[in-house]
Formats: sequence, C-alpha cells, structure tokens
Amino acid sequence: MASQPADGTAMTLEIDGAALLSGAALSILAGLDELAERANSNRAGVRLHGNRQLRDLAEQGGPLPAIARCYLGSVARPVRAIFFDKKPAMNWALGWHQDRTIAVAAKHPRAGYETWTSKADICHVEPPFSVIERMVTIRVHIDDVDDDNAPLLIAPGSHRLGRIPEADIARSVERCGTYSCHARRGDVWIYSTPILHASARSRSIRSRRVLQLDYAADALPPPLEWLGL
Repeated sequence: MASQPADGTAMTLEIDGAALLSGAALSILAGLDELAERANSNRAGVRLHGNRQLRDLAEQGGPLPAIARCYLGSVARPVRAIFFDKKPAMNWALGWHQDRTIAVAAKHPRAGYETWTSKADICHVEPPFSVIERMVTIRVHIDDVDDDNAPLLIAPGSHRLGRIPEADIARSVERCGTYSCHARRGDVWIYSTPILHASARSRSIRSRRVLQLDYAADALPPPLEWLGL
C-alpha cells in the first residue's frame, strides 16, 4: 500500500486530489451553525435546495466561492449541496466509490448522459466522466473530526485514474493507499470530485456535521441545466 502524507496541509489537489484549508470557514461558522440547525438530519445525507442562506454562503462573497474560483476559475458555480450529520442516532458507513452523478433541473435525454435516477425528488444523471473531472467538492467542517467520529477516507491520486470500473476499485485503493481526512471546526477540505472515497461508522457520541458543496466549471448541453442551489 502506498504511503500517505503525514500532514493533510502538505497535500495538493493536483497531485493528491485533496487539500486541507485550515480555518478557511471560521468567518462563516455562525451561518453554518444556523444552517445545520434548520436542516432535517434524520437521513444519512440531506440534499439542500431552495435555501437562500445556503445560496448566500455558496454563491456570494465569502470563503467558499473564493476557494472554488481559485481552483476552477471565475466560471465556478455551485451545483449541489448535501448536509451530513453523523451521530449515534443516525450512523452509517459508506464503501469505496467515485461520485459519478450530477443533479439536474429536469430529465432531457442526451447522448452520453445515462442512468437517470431520482433522489429526494431531485433528478440525477451520470454525465460523461469529463464533466465530473472538471468539478471540485468542498467539505466544510462544522465539528472536529478525528479517527473516532468517521473522517472521510480517500485514496490519494485516484482522481487521475479516470472512471474506475467497480471491479477495479479495491485494487485501485490498494495501489494508491488511503488517507484519513481529519479536520477541526472551521476547516475546509477540497477534493477533486472523481477521487475514490469512503467512510466508516462513527465510534463517538459526538456529532460530525459537514456541509458538502459540489462546484462545476462547465455548462451542460441544452436543454439540460444544473439544478443548482
């Protein structure tokens, strides 16, 4: 198994597919706490849509859109938001996988856009993988995360392997190695969206609240449109 960096701050998005931005969200913690209180966290992941406060945090001035633009350029747009609150009353594990679907405003069949599904009444589709490769995922930590309360696990460098067949995922993780993404309250992790990742069940009584935002660099071919926030 490949060795992993000793410090997440030494990782880079280009090489490792992930980077830790220590304290990057400290200035918006009050807004994040309020958003978390209003989210219905009785499911493993709550898709957020139509929330003005969320749009202000993700689209207007502030650290989150600035981070996305730093990596994707001025065309960066938030296209999906999910709130996670892993705790004793709502605990789960997630096996190794790639994120391959996007949320769209409505179903319009197009070549290369396959496997249409509905999640929380939101239309999802698997686009050409090149769309996923030009996306970044930002995870904003509202609570401290250590080994006990289920940090995200990643396989560094796996974002450069393209679309990985299910049968090859375990072998790819073995080749790339694994890294546990610890964080402090107010930290931000940014990932290349195609990176292989997983999560174990929490062993703690503490909550592990995370706001996850996907940003994209590309418009979709009409009449397809990103659902957005």
